[in-house]
Amino acid sequence: MNAPAALFESSISNLKLRARGKVRDIYDIDDKHLLIVTTDRLSAFDVVLPGPIPGKGRVLTSVSNFWFNKMQDIIPNHLASLSLEEVVPDANERAQIEGRAIIVKKLKPLPVEAIVRGYLIGSGWKDYQKTGSVCGIELAAGLEQAQQLPEAIYTPSTKAAVGDHDENISFAETIPLLGAELATKVRDISIELYSTAAEYAKQRGIIIADTKFEFGLDDDGTLYLIDEALTPDSSRFWPADQYQQGISPPSFDKQFIRDYLETLDWNKTAPGPELPDDIVAISSQKYHEAELILTAN
Repeated sequence: MNAPAALFESSISNLKLRARGKVRDIYDIDDKHLLIVTTDRLSAFDVVLPGPIPGKGRVLTSVSNFWFNKMQDIIPNHLASLSLEEVVPDANERAQIEGRAIIVKKLKPLPVEAIVRGYLIGSGWKDYQKTGSVCGIELAAGLEQAQQLPEAIYTPSTKAAVGDHDENISFAETIPLLGAELATKVRDISIELYSTAAEYAKQRGIIIADTKFEFGLDDDGTLYLIDEALTPDSSRFWPADQYQQGISPPSFDKQFIRDYLETLDWNKTAPGPELPDDIVAISSQKYHEAELILTAN
């Protein structure tokens, strides 16, 4: 059986396109619901690359839905009860997006991304090397790359438009944006979500080094988990049996592609480079492997 065709951009004739993000296409359904299609686009260093990673959008949708279901006792999520058949009646158009589309409640997104780090890697490692701290949070001296932190830390960022870079901010800087009560709630829930997921994943042989959450509010001020949750795009996933302190571990996520891009003479601005076929194939395999390990019964 042939693998489904990659989807770089969706097209739904009966719905109004609201926005195309780095990875997701968002359509208006009515005044209370949105259709979100997770494409196979890949963004790295905040640049959308010109070619897709086949199957990636289906994996992200499957993994997100798994975590939304698993975490609903901690926080409600944005999934709605409408069916795809109700929203996209045309069978051909529906086939294009099945397995990669969700129908969600319309909520007001918060203007911060909630990042939780359990290990010292990526921009956090670079920050620590320069300052001895990560996003203003002072850490002990002498830590190594990829070392597990004594406890998970919350390092929020602002949300950038497509093509712009997110900017790390301190927890204190989220208070004017959200108010003290909501800022504290977002921080505490983010750490609880990460800690719960990291414990589960480690039992399955995956280390979740860090992750990013997004939240939204309804008209009553209820907080919801939105966007995606604990996917290979929003997190660093490491195979536990290959983890080694002091180096950047191999990963199930798009860090593999970031590492490849770092070898190129590219200034990390659009347009991004075309990826070689072997890099695309390995990346697609890594996404599917992570899904299987996390969600299989």
